[in-house]
Parts: sequence; C-alpha cells; structure tokens
Amino acid sequence: MTVMRLLLATWILTRAALLLCVFKVFTVPGPDVTSDVSVIYHGWYEVLRAGSYPLDDVTWQYPPAAALAVLSPALLPFLEYASAFFVLALACDAVVFLLLLYAAGRPGARAAGAWVWVAGVPLLGPTVYARYDLMVTAVAVVALLAGVRHPRVLGALAAFGALMKVWPVLLLAGTARGRATRLSWSAAAVTAGGLLLAAGAALPGAFAFLTFQRDRGLEVESLGALVFHLARQFGWEGRVELRYGSMEFAGAHVGPVSTLALGLSVLALGWLLVWRLRARTFAVHTPADAAFTGVLLFTTTSRVISPQYMVWLVGLASVCLVFRGSRMAPPACLVLVATGVTLLEFPLGFAHVVASDAEGVALLVVRNGLLVAATLSAGRRLWRETVPGVRTGREGRLSRAARADTPASAP
Repeated sequence: MTVMRLLLATWILTRAALLLCVFKVFTVPGPDVTSDVSVIYHGWYEVLRAGSYPLDDVTWQYPPAAALAVLSPALLPFLEYASAFFVLALACDAVVFLLLLYAAGRPGARAAGAWVWVAGVPLLGPTVYARYDLMVTAVAVVALLAGVRHPRVLGALAAFGALMKVWPVLLLAGTARGRATRLSWSAAAVTAGGLLLAAGAALPGAFAFLTFQRDRGLEVESLGALVFHLARQFGWEGRVELRYGSMEFAGAHVGPVSTLALGLSVLALGWLLVWRLRARTFAVHTPADAAFTGVLLFTTTSRVISPQYMVWLVGLASVCLVFRGSRMAPPACLVLVATGVTLLEFPLGFAHVVASDAEGVALLVVRNGLLVAATLSAGRRLWRETVPGVRTGREGRLSRAARADTPASAP
C-alpha cells in the first residue's frame, strides 16, 4: 500500500508540473511546444469540421483515424481548443497509470511498469501533453494489457492505433502462434478494413497523408542526421530548412543518406520477420517485449526521430516491466535516460541542435547512442529468450521460469 501511495503522489506532483508548463504558468526555455496544438492542430480541427481532411497541408502526414485525436477537444466544448486538448492528454495519462497499477496486482506482475510510466512521461517535458502521441500510446498500452486474455481486443485496438499513427501495428508481432495469432490478426484485419472504408466514405482526402509522408526528408534529430551535423564541422555547406512540419537537412548528399536510413528500416523489418519465423517460445510477456523491440528498431533507424516518439517507447517499456518474466529492464532504463536527454535536446537545447554546435551534436550523439544501445540490447534479449538453441545455463533456467507465467494465448 505504501508503494501505491508513493506512486500516486509522484504521479500527481509530476503531472501538476506538466500542466503548469503547458498552461504557461511556468515557461520552459526554447521553442513554444504548445503552438502545435493551438495553431496546427486547431487549424486541422477547423478543416475537419468543415468536411474534409487537410488536403492542401503537407504537415498532415497521419493515417485517417488521427482525425479523431484532432477532433477530440470537441468533447469538452466548455474549454477552448488547446486547454481541452491538454486536459484530454492528462486523462489518457491517468488511464494508462491506473491500468498499470491494476495490472501490478495480478499474479506474476509487479509495480515496476507503473514506475517507468510515472517517471518516463515527465522526463519528456511539456511536449508530451502537446502532441497526440500520448493518446496513441494509451491505446497501445490498453491493447497489450487486455490482449493477455483477449486476443481479439489486442487485434482490434492495434488496428485502431495503427490507423492513428502506424507504429501500433507492431503490437501484433509477438502474438503466440496458433489461436492467439489467428484471433488477433483477423480482428485487426476486420477492424482496419472497416475503419478505412468508413474514413474514405466520411470525408474526402483520407489517404492524402501517404504522399506527404513519402516526401519527408532527413530530420535534424535523426540518427542519419549526425552525418551532416559532423560534416558541418568540416565545411559542408548544407542548410537546415523547415519542411513538412520539421527541421530537415537540405543540400549535397542528403538524398543518399536519407535513402540509406530507409534501407536500415527495411533491414530492421527483415530482422523482425526472421525473428517471427524462428521464434518458438511465447510467454505472457512476449507480445510486449516484441512490440517494444520492434518500435525501437523502427524509431532508431527512422529518417525522423521527433521528441514525442519517446513516449511510445516509455509506454511499451512500462508494459514490459509489468511482467516479472520480462528481461527488458536494461533497455527500458536506457530509454528512460534517452528520454531525459531528449528534453535537454528539445526544447531546451534545440537552437544548439539546429546550429550543429558542440553542445547540440553532443546531445544528439548521447541520445541517439542510447537508442542504438537500447535497440541492440532489446533485440538480443528477445532473440535469446524466444528462438530455440540459443539459451544455455542460467539464461535457459530464466527462460523456463518465464514460460511458467500465464500462457500468452490464454482466453
């Protein structure tokens, strides 16, 4: 009970601090992170209410169900748009926290997952309440926790989340072979098909995001961008431009490096497919571990690593650490540290990042280095625990203990 009270008190204090920041009682140095809500999201809201997706706005790069997040402040008509959005973000945060607390009381579970969420969200600063990524993460957390006993719910929510921001499709990567996979994947297919048909029929322009996303370049915070941050120190004459809603590099050789980043993402997909084909040991925590690993792979190799992406990883790490059998504690800790460094990089040190000065480059090297380390650690642990023939000695005993958890395919 003492631990629960401490968790609750910490959540209340940290979330009060976040609200004070987004409501500008306190001002965080750097760019105004709330402008995306009050200007961009609000603008999309007006377009959507008028009966169309934002066809002429290249910053609209999201699947059709993202419109629901943008329209959600209409649920609180007594508040102005930005205020309503922040309150709803807080509500989603609270739902995740309470679900993790509830899950911690189950047999074979622990409170570590709730601690990861309580600590990780405020480490990102006010940005976490000023983007709809927290809402998507809440859907993913609910899907993974409910999916332990209800594979169809996992599939339906994974599809819904994927139609908000694509990455939740990776929640299906670690479902147990047989019944759990059949039920969850079929539910995902039916849900996705129904939602796509409904979106296409409801408003024109539901699929315009595909063109805008395809034309994205190399964002200055990505792993590949480090090439040009360092090249600037040796006279490279490229520049940083605001394109497609983010700061991107433009100039000589940016195209090939951007293509290389895409190639790395393809290799990440290939590794995940090979793992899926070779994996044989599926424990109750495997779907969460696989989702965490998959999202790490694609986040780290992406041409764009926006600060709010870190909340995806914090949410998935928190679900992993709910289960005592999960071995994802080390990469989860690396993600927490990387989240704190991300706050130093954006918004606090973003001017240094854009200028590619010593402080900005150092912050990116540390943050992206931590993500690479977390990705390699998570991939190695997932492979060793689930693929036959790679566990020996103590690792084998730990794996057998993990399999003693409730089966992942339990109804």
